[in-house]
Amino acid sequence: MGDALLEIKELHKRFDTAKGSVQALHNVSLSVEEGEFVTVIGPSGCGKSTLLRIIAGLDSGYAGSVRLGGAEINGPGIDKGFIFQEHRLFPWLTVEKNIASDLPLGSKEVRRKVDALIELVRLKGFEKAYPRELSGGMAQRVSIARALLRNPKILLLDEPFGALDAFTRAHMQDVLLDIWRTNKTTMIFVTHDIDEAVFLAGRVVILKPRPGEIRKVIRVDLPYPRKKATQSFQDLRLKVLSEFESVEELQLTDGAGI
Repeated sequence: MGDALLEIKELHKRFDTAKGSVQALHNVSLSVEEGEFVTVIGPSGCGKSTLLRIIAGLDSGYAGSVRLGGAEINGPGIDKGFIFQEHRLFPWLTVEKNIASDLPLGSKEVRRKVDALIELVRLKGFEKAYPRELSGGMAQRVSIARALLRNPKILLLDEPFGALDAFTRAHMQDVLLDIWRTNKTTMIFVTHDIDEAVFLAGRVVILKPRPGEIRKVIRVDLPYPRKKATQSFQDLRLKVLSEFESVEELQLTDGAGI
């Protein structure tokens, strides 16, 4: 493991709504090391997506400190890649042009990077295809390639596989791990799926119900590639599940919103 790339200290976030002020995050402190893969799970409404948006520089008005590479985050930038739940591709552009985005494909350097990313996300042969001609999993692979084009320091993924069927989701998990191992990109991945959280990550962060607060961080000391049917995987899954069920009990006891 390397030095801490992301440092979150005593993060608090409130939203003002028509019904009053809502505390979304409370006293969140977390360090993520360079090259680490971290998954975040917790009940709906616990602030997982809000946390990602703050790290991405897409949300402000919080108390506390969020630093990337030693510098305070004060807005979006090319050093932070963000993958949404839906692919958000430009329907009028081909795969290769979606990946290049606003950069010219006529540039030899851009073309080299786009071609390498197409190979990395397993889309060779689909360079000229349009989003309407792609499956959901293929479209998300284009989104991931686009986010990686400018070599971000960190890639933030907000339930990117949630809408996919089980087979495609498993395939996408393998693809993402290939990308992570190849590029050594630091990743933070939000999910509701416990199997997915354990399968992907070196650490699983479990958030309490609103206001979101870290209940537990569980290290996943399993070698890659991981097999979900093994006893060691199931043991860790049960450990995470036990903590998650305790969080859900807290939610019911406290009457927190979902």
